[in-house]
Amino acid sequence: MRRSAAAVGSSLFLALAPGTVAVLVPWWLTGWRAVDWWPPLRGLGIVPLVAGAVVLLSAFVRFVVEGLGTPAPVAPTEHLVVGGLYRHVRNPMYVAIVAVIAGQALLLARPVLFVYGALAGLGMWAFARGYEEPALSRQFGEDYERYRDAVPGWWPRLRPWREPE
Repeated sequence: MRRSAAAVGSSLFLALAPGTVAVLVPWWLTGWRAVDWWPPLRGLGIVPLVAGAVVLLSAFVRFVVEGLGTPAPVAPTEHLVVGGLYRHVRNPMYVAIVAVIAGQALLLARPVLFVYGALAGLGMWAFARGYEEPALSRQFGEDYERYRDAVPGWWPRLRPWREPE
């Protein structure tokens, strides 16, 4: 896949999938109306919200630049993506989406978003385990198995994993 096609496809998928899960549904649940809550705690919501957005965007760029493809199952990467944040955690996009939702929950003081974030995270975990991991194993074989054995799926490792040479 050409890099330009990967960029267009990834941008569309970003708007469609994470846009729905991390933006549209929280808006639907809350109208983005905040309630009264302790201001310092609400202000802390900015941290996971911004950090999650930055991680999500950088992961999408990594798919285009390193993988020459998209995160969408219909247009997968040509190369296994293991650089950048993927050296610390196998699922930075999913972790980032949950962080964005948790940030909104704090910022808006809306517990329903914590519940939704937990359910969304559970759904992403099930999709990763039931579809993505077997598909990546079939597509990339031993390279993916070695990567999966070395890098945790959900809780980042402190030291980045190094590909064997």
